[in-house]
Amino acid sequence: MERISIEVYEIVSHVLTLGFAAMGAALLYFILTKNDNSPKYRPSSVLSVVVMVSAFLLLFLQYLSWSDAYVLSATNDAYVLAEETRLFSNGYRYLNWLIDVPMLLIQILFVAGITGAAFTKYLRNFAVTGVLMILTGYVGQFYEPGRANENVTLWLLWGFISTVFYIFVLVYITRVIKEGSANMKKSKGRPIFEFILPLFYVAWTIYPVAYVMPAFIEQLGYGTAIASQQVLYTVADISSKVIYGVLLNIVSTILSKEEGYEGA
Repeated sequence: MERISIEVYEIVSHVLTLGFAAMGAALLYFILTKNDNSPKYRPSSVLSVVVMVSAFLLLFLQYLSWSDAYVLSATNDAYVLAEETRLFSNGYRYLNWLIDVPMLLIQILFVAGITGAAFTKYLRNFAVTGVLMILTGYVGQFYEPGRANENVTLWLLWGFISTVFYIFVLVYITRVIKEGSANMKKSKGRPIFEFILPLFYVAWTIYPVAYVMPAFIEQLGYGTAIASQQVLYTVADISSKVIYGVLLNIVSTILSKEEGYEGA
């Protein structure tokens, strides 16, 4: 039976709590600051609100799943599986990402000032590649090392396919940020907007790193490998949703003021 030390179990519980608490706090922030942006930028803030609601609810379910999956052992020295039928799963995260990823990718288009046929093209590309990236990763996580139906070949195959779609996402987001930067020219928000690109590269690349963490179960131990994955996923979630959204909101507020808009 897989065992998880008390310290590792509590770290994951705390990190998951931090995750949904951050989404709740950010939700309040985006609601309160939405009207600081002019109507043409406001859809970005609205999408951030939707993302925060989705992330809060599903991360909370992820926390409950973790709490239900393990119980303190009879000797009180570690946590063990509560029941074979109540295994912890990353499925809730993937359901959350399936909702959030297209919105996160699309909301930047409003702030970047991309319109017309280019907007439609990027929207379609982001929606298709984002959804396929998440769906293929979702299939792969069912076969990750440590699960009862472990199949390393299928796990790596689906992970590779998901990464291919991720590369397309990186190409598209790079183009969008470069085009948006060119549209801003003399705006004081331009440096902040340009910072989103390295943030995106780092935050979103944490996800595939977290995906492969179960491969190190033998080297790190089951508990440490699984806990590392949850910590990385949560750090990535906060960075790619909360920090990313806040930066977009700051930029859109600056642009709104520079264009003469006075918040309600």
